[in-house]
Amino acid sequence: MNPTAEVWDKVISLMRNEMTETTINTWFDDTMAVSLDETSFTIYSPTRFKRDIIAARYLPAIQKALHELFSADFQVIVLTEGELDAAKETTKQSDFLPGTEEYTFDRFVVGSSNKFAHAAARAVADNPGQSYNPLFIYGESGLGKTHLLYAIAHTVHERRPDYKVVYIKGDTFTNELIHAIREGRNQEFREKYRGADIFLMDDVQFIAGRDSTQEEMFHTFNTLYELKKQIVFTSDRPPKEMLRLEDRLKTRFEWGLLADIQRPDYETRMAIIKNKAIRMGMELPDFLIQLIAENITANVRQLEGTVNKIMAYQDLIGDSLDKNTVIRAVKDIFKEKSDILPTADVIIDEVCKFYNIEPATLRGQGRSKDISLARQIAMYLIRQMVGTSLKDIGKEFDNRDHSTVLNSLSRIESLVKTDPEKAEIIKDITTNINNRYE
Repeated sequence: MNPTAEVWDKVISLMRNEMTETTINTWFDDTMAVSLDETSFTIYSPTRFKRDIIAARYLPAIQKALHELFSADFQVIVLTEGELDAAKETTKQSDFLPGTEEYTFDRFVVGSSNKFAHAAARAVADNPGQSYNPLFIYGESGLGKTHLLYAIAHTVHERRPDYKVVYIKGDTFTNELIHAIREGRNQEFREKYRGADIFLMDDVQFIAGRDSTQEEMFHTFNTLYELKKQIVFTSDRPPKEMLRLEDRLKTRFEWGLLADIQRPDYETRMAIIKNKAIRMGMELPDFLIQLIAENITANVRQLEGTVNKIMAYQDLIGDSLDKNTVIRAVKDIFKEKSDILPTADVIIDEVCKFYNIEPATLRGQGRSKDISLARQIAMYLIRQMVGTSLKDIGKEFDNRDHSTVLNSLSRIESLVKTDPEKAEIIKDITTNINNRYE
């Protein structure tokens, strides 16, 4: 069985907990999985009637099951007769960074907060390797850094199809290196990245503090730079604020051009909302655009997500677009950030990803230095971000007693104040946790 089909079987199994067997058999007996990528899951139902029922009634259940499996949100696409072959053909034609086709310069809304970074990215895409090398774009999550990376990639790929364009996230680079070392594929790993004409790394801050990764990045950077290949990084902070990053890498990251992106101002937020609505074929009244722009101020991702929710709400409920309808559709996004709390499972999952250990190991009795520190950080973050009682925190970690939890919290509180590198680790993990809820 292929992996996508296995995922669909697990989704059906999870939905059985909330639906009758009759419902499952009626609507999903002849439904099959088509594809799964980082953001979307596509299934096929052979008749339009069934497709419409699934799309109208059961998408939330499918999305909930996918979230349980992957701890991530997925768009669910339901195809029917006549659409499957076309979808497969489109997939064949769109094998360059699939799923990112909409992230182009034409669709990037430029304002005072991102004008400089946008101009620098365009210059790099027009003349790769000639100036601004490396280009280092930094700013908070959700402000458009990744959009600019993909825009560079698509522009170069369109104009120079013979160029090898490599896009990678910082934590993925680390994980691939770990696997390459374990499997003896170091040379293959190096050829993949040092042979790039355009090297794009998203969230480079996640290589900081990882000795083998930084060593590999140092040599990869030097090789690409000497060959005049274009290098672009994004990060949530400038190099000088990456306390765990080696000085030799900080210096190299600053050789080219540093460009920051700030939160969008009111006028830019208005333009982003209008742009997104137009692309979706929806006309929002000015007073609703103003309402959204006044309430959603954190980042571009939330603004676009708000328009998506309004569109879905209108399609499914059929209400006219008035103020109350919009507030009902996006009331969870209008909440203060402090109202949206992560679960202990999410916090533990992100700590485990950072330290590359299993959740069962973190929750268990292992006493090695790294495991103990990771466990104490998880306890600290659960306390800080959720406010869970000491007793309930102990229950999450193999029923540890009150005094053990208290000692762990005290130790991490002390490290945050006295050890800048540990404080930066906690900041990185916290960022990853918050990103799960954007």
